[in-house]
Formats: sequence, structure tokens, C-alpha cells
Amino acid sequence: MVTAIKILPFDEHNQTLVQNAHPPDWQNPTPDGRYNLLVIGGGSAGLVAAVGAAGLGARVALVEKHLLGGDCLNAGCVPSKTLIRSAKAVGDIRRAMAGDLGVHLNGEVAVDFTAVMHRVRQVRADISHHDSAHRFKDLGIDVYLGAGQFTGPNTFAVDGRTLEFSKAVIATGASPAHIPIPGLAETGYITNVTLFELTRQPARLAVIGAGPIGAEMAQAFARLGTEVHLFDILPTMCGLRDPDGLEIMTKTFTHEGVQLFLESQIQQVAPVSGGKQITFMYQNQTKTMVVDEILLAAGRRPNIEGLNLAAAAVEYTDKGLVVNDRLQTTNKDIYGAGDVALSAQFTHTADAAARIVLQNALFMGRKKVSDLIIPWVVYTDPEIAHVGLFADEAEAQGTAVDTFTVHIQDTDRGRTDAEEGFVKIYVKRGSDKMIGATIIARHAGEMISEITTAMMAGAGLRTLSQTIHPYPTQAEAIKKAADAWNRTRLTPTVAWLFEKWLRWRR
Repeated sequence: MVTAIKILPFDEHNQTLVQNAHPPDWQNPTPDGRYNLLVIGGGSAGLVAAVGAAGLGARVALVEKHLLGGDCLNAGCVPSKTLIRSAKAVGDIRRAMAGDLGVHLNGEVAVDFTAVMHRVRQVRADISHHDSAHRFKDLGIDVYLGAGQFTGPNTFAVDGRTLEFSKAVIATGASPAHIPIPGLAETGYITNVTLFELTRQPARLAVIGAGPIGAEMAQAFARLGTEVHLFDILPTMCGLRDPDGLEIMTKTFTHEGVQLFLESQIQQVAPVSGGKQITFMYQNQTKTMVVDEILLAAGRRPNIEGLNLAAAAVEYTDKGLVVNDRLQTTNKDIYGAGDVALSAQFTHTADAAARIVLQNALFMGRKKVSDLIIPWVVYTDPEIAHVGLFADEAEAQGTAVDTFTVHIQDTDRGRTDAEEGFVKIYVKRGSDKMIGATIIARHAGEMISEITTAMMAGAGLRTLSQTIHPYPTQAEAIKKAADAWNRTRLTPTVAWLFEKWLRWRR
């Protein structure tokens, strides 16, 4: 029996979302024989695996206990980027008014938080049609809604039905981790899962965790008019290992009103009259503040509870499934993909992992997850994009690195746009081989794919220096970095020989 799900506020858009992603009147099918592939989890990895296998003619069962679409549709990429878009519009207006762009506005920018969150729910509902149970049924997939567990090495039970499978993939994802801060649970907090249930804007928001989720939401809410305080125990934010990048982001956040408390230690949280009081240690001083809401965005935990993995002889740790380089678990017939199995917890990584599982599970492939070159993006403004290794990571592995840096404002488009940021490309010394890159720019997420493609194809800076880039674009900074590498080839000896040759040609 399918359990009815409600998402607050249960308006027309969230009703549409539920009707698509977990229909309350859904009738689970009756198993008829062994499935070629059982997919457990209807998030990004699971859906790619299920649709891919069904498209190849395999008999596929898909099990999801909550909402199809997983974290990306329901509590991650889709709603957060929709919210960020509204915040970015506010940021653009305020930035234009404060700068020398010739734009003036009579009066302050007004934000209708209710309308912003209404649009978040509307966009999510519209996109949910792509992840609907009926769509996957029409593709020939047997969709089972409900919680289930393994009952043996090749059997899985859900809704009183036993599913037999030849191969399976566990793609149950991850959830926000709870941090054992004294008083936090009792006082109450929200996570990225419950954040988008808000209908009233908090006047004061504390964000615990300056990783991608925390940083994105801190900046967005600050732009929408909330007083925001961002905490982290680490001295950095957004996963940045680059000091220049950290300086840019720190300056940006501070300028936009986000109060940063990096290298801080929260000691206690308690309810008080008028809000929630946070006691913390910062710069060797004990401080307190009162906020209206707390967003906990400090880490993720794998969704493995209740799966009875022991019955299937599948090993796991508190970080997730134990898988080999081919994403095979300790049960040779069961694979892991997505956040439940990988440290790189991104939607695009889950997609790539699912494709590896399809090849290895159904076609006896030998694809390795270690062969993947994985870019990542933090959707702050400016965006932070990275691929490969940072320079210090490469040096720690014994690889000497040369770094070629071009500032966005040193491109003509950067000047016309009045943008700040940079492109840094890390190259193995003595070659043009790129081992990583970091981009901070307005559209860094779009720009990083050029470098990722080149690295995947085995092309180096020589190729990028010969590639024509449209003028004027900020991506021209990538070509300028390649040109900077090209100039290093002109050693004094080569320059002398070239000069001699030119004189001879006169």
C-alpha cells in the first residue's frame, strides 16, 4: 500500500509535485519473474540507470520510498537554483545602482518573499513531470513506491512483494547530517530539505556550514533582505583551497552583508524570548547572538537505514557503501551509485556513475570511476568552478606544478561587465598537460566545461592556445592563460635563434 505524502505548504504546486513524484493512488505492480536490473532509489543515479537499462530492453524494477527525482528535484538543484535566480536579480540591481553603470532607481528594491517561494514551488512542480512515476511506467519500468529491504543476496521486498533480480544498483542518495551541538535539536533547525517549506522570510538567519549549500543559501537570503550569519569550523568556504579565491568570496559576502564567522566553534543553542540564541567561540572570545531560524548545512550522511544490507552481504561504513573502482559492492551482483557510494556528491557525478553501472552490470564492462574527470560548481555570485586537482594537492602527490593565472578584469569583456574573478590553470611542469583548474567568474560553471573536455580528450594548453575564442567573452581568459604557457616556450636560446633566423631572412 502506497503511503500518502504531503509537502508543506500543500498548495497546488506541491500537490502537482506529489501527484507526479509519488502518486497517492499508485498501484504497485505484481512481480512476474526475475528482473535484469533492480534500481533502489529514484534520484539522479537511479533514474539514469533505470531509463538506460529499460531503453536497452532489460526488465527493470525501480523502488522509491519517498519522492521520485530525489534530492536534486525536491530539495537540491532545482529549488535552490530557482531561489538563487531571484536573489541574483536583486543583486544585479543593487550592484548596478552602487556602481558606475549609469543605472539609477528611485527607492529601495522591494522583495516579495512569498512570491519568490511560490515561484520555487511552481518551477519544481513543472520539472517534476520529467521524473513522474507514470512516465517511467510508460517507458516499461516497473515502479514500486514504498520502503523496502533486502531479504537475500538476490531478493528485495517492498510492499509485501518479493522482487528477484540478477543485478541491482543501490542509489538511495544522502541526507543532511545532524551535528551534535548541545541544544540544537531541542531548539529546532531547518535543512535544505525543509528550507523550501518556508512561506515567511526569517528576519535573522544563522547558517551552520560554509560549504556549497550553506554559502549559496547565505548569499541568497542576504540578497533577499535577511540578516545572515555564516558559521564554519574551517578557515575556508565553498571547498576553496585557493587563497586568492577565498579573498574574493570573503570580500563579496562581507560587502553584501553576510557576517562571516570562519574558524568558529558553536558551543550551544537555546530557545529564548524572541528567537534562538547561539553561543559560540570566535577569535578567542565567547559571543552570543539571537536569530529567528537556523539552517544546518554541515555535511551529509548516506541513506542506508532500513535496507538490511547484511542480508545481501553488502558492506558499508558511516560514509556509505563500500564499492570498488567499478562501483561493485561486496556482493558481486549489487552496485552502488550516486551520493550513497561516492564522495563527489553531485548530480552530474551520479549520472556518470549510473552509466558506469549499466556498462559493468549488464555488459560485463570494465569501466572505472577513477577514470572520471569531475568538475564541480558552487552557484554563488560570482560562481566557483573547479576540475581536477588544486595546485597544493598536486604538489602533495609529488607533481611539480606551474600555475597560469588570468584575471577576468584583464579581459575586455571583464572590463565591460565590471566583473571580478580569475582563471587559474594548473599544469604539470615541463609540459602542457592540465591537471586542474579553478575559475571564479559570473558564469564559471559554463566556462569550466571547456577545460574539462580538453582534459578528458587528453588535449593540453597547446590546443587551447590554438583554439579560436569568440571576442569579447570572459572565456577568453582561458585562451590568455594558454597563451601565457605558450610564451614560456620562448626560452632565451630559442629567442636568440629566432632572431638570427629573422635577420637571415631579411
